[in-house]
Amino acid sequence: MPAARQWPTPRPSVPRQNLEQTPEADPEHSGPVLQRIILGARLRQFREDRQIGRKQAADTIRGSESKISRLELGRTGFKIRDVEDLLTLYGVRAKPQREAMLALAQQASQQPWWQPYRDVVPGWFEQYLSLERDAQVIRAYEPCHIPGLLQTADYARAVIENGRGDVASVEVGERVELRLRRQELLWNRQPSPPRLWAVLDEAAVRRPAGTPDIMRRQLRHLVDMAAHPYVRIFVVPFSAGQRGAVGVPFSILRFPGALLPDLVYVESFAQAAYPERPEELRHYWHLMNTLATEALSPDDTVKLLRQLG
Repeated sequence: MPAARQWPTPRPSVPRQNLEQTPEADPEHSGPVLQRIILGARLRQFREDRQIGRKQAADTIRGSESKISRLELGRTGFKIRDVEDLLTLYGVRAKPQREAMLALAQQASQQPWWQPYRDVVPGWFEQYLSLERDAQVIRAYEPCHIPGLLQTADYARAVIENGRGDVASVEVGERVELRLRRQELLWNRQPSPPRLWAVLDEAAVRRPAGTPDIMRRQLRHLVDMAAHPYVRIFVVPFSAGQRGAVGVPFSILRFPGALLPDLVYVESFAQAAYPERPEELRHYWHLMNTLATEALSPDDTVKLLRQLG
């Protein structure tokens, strides 16, 4: 396998030490879910530095130990009063530091960017949607469809209508609009967009969606996107046989700095899973590297797309 296609090893856990000095996502320009995770990690470090147990912290904010655990993992929102009380307990008294933490808590309570589409966002997709925009690298594998970040509006509509035939046309329109809004991160995120590595099974580029004209335009769009400086597209050909046969779509998100572990997202028809154990992360990294090994190069992928389109 060419060296350029060897992807990094998984980042399975959060380094505990030196969070303050570790380069990380800019909280001011991050989404509320990532801001909660950053705030929770810093509060955990303050607590552990003072050797304070979760029970004492929980008593301070009139909560439970499980609440402290959820707060430190960024899995629930923060009340400003709770953050103030915890900072006092942890001996964080310097005004600039307290103000920065409270500002982060305030930002973390804001609504996610996809809030206007909440009615069409399933609960199992919320975490991924929230963190996708904060990722530094997105690696996605699709066995049957073009990845959502690379779909045209017409192709997206055809896929959504086929997958959920009982959905009202208004809801279909909202789902298409949400999918196109997701794609803005490839063009509008500052200071730079994430790197997208999209691995598609050959079935995804051969299986028609909508009319032949819709499919041709979709394939041409893939060719155009392959020229994007932050996008790489790979097709796993049928000739790879069972070595390239993975039946479920999955994505791996990597975030700036070392604060967060890689996020693995595995989607099925009506639910999703977020594997977290180190052995699970290694499994999906192995799958992604195997697929990259069997895939056509980006140049050969573009040649195939042009032949099909």
